[in-house]
Amino acid sequence: MATVADTLGGGSPSHAVERKRATRPLEALNFFMADMQAGIGPFLGVFLQQRGWTAGPIGSVMTAGGVAGMLMTVPAGAFIDHTEKKRLVVIVTGICTVMASFLILFSQAGWVVTVSQVATAIAGAAIGPAVTGMTLGIVRQKGFNAQNGRNQAWNHAGNMVGAGLSGYLGWRFGMPAIFYLAAVFGVLAITSVLMIPEKAIDHRAARGLEKGDDTDAEGGQAEGFRTLIRNRPMLVLAAALACFHLGNGAMLPLYGLAVVGAGKGDAALFTATTVVVAQAVMIVASLIAMRMSAGRGYWLVLLISFAALPLRGALAGTFIEHWGVWPVQALDGIGAGLQSVAVPGLVACLLSGTGRVNVGQGAVMTVQGVGASLSPAIGGWLAQELGYHVAFYVLGSFALVSVALWVVFAGVVRQACAAAQA
Repeated sequence: MATVADTLGGGSPSHAVERKRATRPLEALNFFMADMQAGIGPFLGVFLQQRGWTAGPIGSVMTAGGVAGMLMTVPAGAFIDHTEKKRLVVIVTGICTVMASFLILFSQAGWVVTVSQVATAIAGAAIGPAVTGMTLGIVRQKGFNAQNGRNQAWNHAGNMVGAGLSGYLGWRFGMPAIFYLAAVFGVLAITSVLMIPEKAIDHRAARGLEKGDDTDAEGGQAEGFRTLIRNRPMLVLAAALACFHLGNGAMLPLYGLAVVGAGKGDAALFTATTVVVAQAVMIVASLIAMRMSAGRGYWLVLLISFAALPLRGALAGTFIEHWGVWPVQALDGIGAGLQSVAVPGLVACLLSGTGRVNVGQGAVMTVQGVGASLSPAIGGWLAQELGYHVAFYVLGSFALVSVALWVVFAGVVRQACAAAQA
């Protein structure tokens, strides 16, 4: 396999020039893909609620999408490890996401919404590993933590701007305007990825191979899970993330449904506020995580992220008010912002030299996806049968298991984190 290192000499001046040319479009891609990647994302719940759907079925179709995305993350990661067409993957999946979102605009039949959510989730499962692989291939292992931190900051900024514009356009012109905004962001994301020079991506480095590392060319779903099972710190990480996302996945859409359903906020504007507040905090949290990871390792960063969810659940269950969006979603920003940097950074370090970085990312995402995909259904039916207050308390309590796992296995994880940091 020809490599950039072969042709450009790895750290040669020409490679440094190509890398500099690639990082700006890479950050632009992270900004614009934010609004494209999840389709209409958090606005789906209130969009369907306005058309007569109740919380239970809304949670069920979201779970269907989550399950589909979960099943595709490992195969997608394996595919990204082996393909040298990572830019094309982002373009094709981006187009599919926008088209799937428009299906819901034209029909809100149950099977149409389900198909749209499944297609969006499958595309999203491929975009994430593709961008992570391109980042690793451009800046290598040594520069990954810093560049991934900047990527995540731009991604959260894109989410914040996209949500703010969606809220305004949805309030001013109606919910369909949100679909057209996602399409515009999709076009700009594709333009950004086309500006990344193909030869700036070292596809061996993108798999975690550098400096003469060698590995067999085979991989796939089974190898992805073997990679996970053989690595005890990764098992602990995956289990803690699964419990966290079992509670976290439904929080944002349910809080929007609870407040809007109580007549305490405009659907589009309130949903936009939930996203804008969280994403604004995530920008700061991701930059702090980048610095904290470099100085004190990933263990403490992830412990803080896990501890944020029980407090968030308690606040959401106690205060279903318009102003509650500020503390509730600020805590969302802390948890998700810290994890957006710490999780991919830790996995890349733990699997450095194996050639299985992206399939390993996919394996971890699959396990945590079990929690995330079940969360909307559990939260939706809890809210429908027992009320929103109980639903938020129960969802928040799941992260206590994450905290317990992270503390009990601190010795194993901190040692691995320290080794990764070195």
